[in-house]
Amino acid sequence: MPETVYRNAHLFDGLGTAPVESDILIRDGLVVAIGKALPVSGDAVDIDCRGLWLLPGMLDIHTHLDLEVELTPGLPEVVRHGTTTVLIGNCSIGVSYGNQRRNGEDPIVDCFARVENIPRVVLEKVAEQCTWDSSSAYLDHLRALPLGVNVAPFLPHSMLRIEVMGLKESVSRKPTSAELRKMERLVETAMQEGYVGLSTDALPFHFLANAPHKKSKIPTQYAAFSELKQLLSVVRRFGRVWQATPPKDDIVAAVRGFLLTSRRLYRRALKTSVLAALDLRTNQSAYRLCLLLAHILNSKLLGGHFHFQALSGPFRIWSDGAINPVADELPELRALNELELDDREGRLRILNDPQWERDFCRMWMKGRKGFSPARLLHWLRLDHIVLSRSLADMNVVECPLPHWSGKTLQEPYRRLKLWRVYGRCYGAQSAAEETLFRKVPASVKDDARFLLFLLREWDTALRWETAIANNDPDILRHLLFHPMTLPGFNDSGAHLANIAFYDGNLRTLKIAQEEGLTRVAESVMRLTSVPARFFGLDVGVIRVGARADLCVLDPEALRMWNPEQTCELLVRPELGCRAMVNRPAGVVREVMVSGRRVWVEGSYADDLGKASYGTVLRAL
Repeated sequence: MPETVYRNAHLFDGLGTAPVESDILIRDGLVVAIGKALPVSGDAVDIDCRGLWLLPGMLDIHTHLDLEVELTPGLPEVVRHGTTTVLIGNCSIGVSYGNQRRNGEDPIVDCFARVENIPRVVLEKVAEQCTWDSSSAYLDHLRALPLGVNVAPFLPHSMLRIEVMGLKESVSRKPTSAELRKMERLVETAMQEGYVGLSTDALPFHFLANAPHKKSKIPTQYAAFSELKQLLSVVRRFGRVWQATPPKDDIVAAVRGFLLTSRRLYRRALKTSVLAALDLRTNQSAYRLCLLLAHILNSKLLGGHFHFQALSGPFRIWSDGAINPVADELPELRALNELELDDREGRLRILNDPQWERDFCRMWMKGRKGFSPARLLHWLRLDHIVLSRSLADMNVVECPLPHWSGKTLQEPYRRLKLWRVYGRCYGAQSAAEETLFRKVPASVKDDARFLLFLLREWDTALRWETAIANNDPDILRHLLFHPMTLPGFNDSGAHLANIAFYDGNLRTLKIAQEEGLTRVAESVMRLTSVPARFFGLDVGVIRVGARADLCVLDPEALRMWNPEQTCELLVRPELGCRAMVNRPAGVVREVMVSGRRVWVEGSYADDLGKASYGTVLRAL
């Protein structure tokens, strides 16, 4: 492999220092020299980076790429965004113990299908390939893949419980003392093998997907505090990380659990990374409470080592009819989400059930009319429900009436009311819309019933999107650069048709760019060396002797890029399904992993997915 030299780059070293114009020489996968006018061998690849930024390859600290890496190990969507290290096994689910298919159980499908909105066809394809049966064999399997980037796995707690107890038992009873001791031994083994830590989950809308467990949550949520404490004592001893999500509706349980980070209470701080500090559209206090809790946990009194992850843009979710990542939060929508995506008849039966309709309308309208405590909380933006329940926040992407696309659902609802007022002769924008309006029953007198009518008519043919959080740019910036947070929660590889945040790191850099190069240097550090140090990974800096994981960015292309206009839904043949992507043109000029150029001027290396670029990282 010939030497590679990057000339005249604006170098960000990942340590927060101001950028300098410099050359960087790469040999045998390492940075071997940094300086001006570096001498090189005659066959060196010489790359002029004048006017461009050169920075360490970035980390994506919250992904569900455990599945994607099995189907397309080059991870091309990751590579093209300048990310060179990803953490997998988050939120208590993963494939560390293989497919765990025993006694007719199918845990990979059961745990991922609803929690991460991944199509069954993808999950079943992956499960067939997961033939290993131990955490060490999984690492061996990953090392044998032609990885495009570096991967570092968490041990997923739900799969740990399934390995010891079986799926059915893990959601129906407490573990015996012997089972708990076995779990503890398996955690110890995984930490010795170099796993980053243990991941758990407590979000109340994460349910299993297969009968007879569709009304059961994923196994981690049935663990008692004593179980978490015992298992995390092993993680603490190894200096590894607890990745967690809070029980969002039980602040007492959240505080009790997160006190496990405390050095004062447990003699040694437990590194803890939690989802997520979000400025929710429906609850303005949520992110403030997160930051306050983090301040308290990290105070001298408690001595914690704790942060919340922060999403780097508006939290836009795309929905197919009633199916979206937060549908399981609400019992009425959960009933629809329990069905398979292609089961339109089943959803129609539920939609036509009079009792279900009354329950749905009561939920949809709660706090939006009359005088009640719920109305006051709604007015103050202190709702407990994440979804805004407003047609004005629901933007049509696709539907059988093309002229609705790009508009909110509130607009045709207003036209419907106008059409009725004017005796059905004025208000509809087209003959097709008037035909639809004539189908609307007279009983549809509010937006809840109008939405139900559309779901009955169009089901998943109505595709819409909404931003449930991070709509205020100033608050978003505050969260991204707050000392109690780290940029993360991209969820790359999950919710394939519903979110698109492979570009999360680039969004952070774009926001920083608005404030100048000092802020950019800080953001680079928060995307590279800071998370690398927290998770115990030997990546994230540019210095002599460091791994040559690098990316070159065009700052002008970054400045001109509008992230909200480059989201699109594409068929990804390698996955066998449609997926949301966000591909900024020209921003990432080059990506190098382990000293080899994997992305150059808009094209992948010919052997991406065939040859190994990345590796499996062991936590230090």
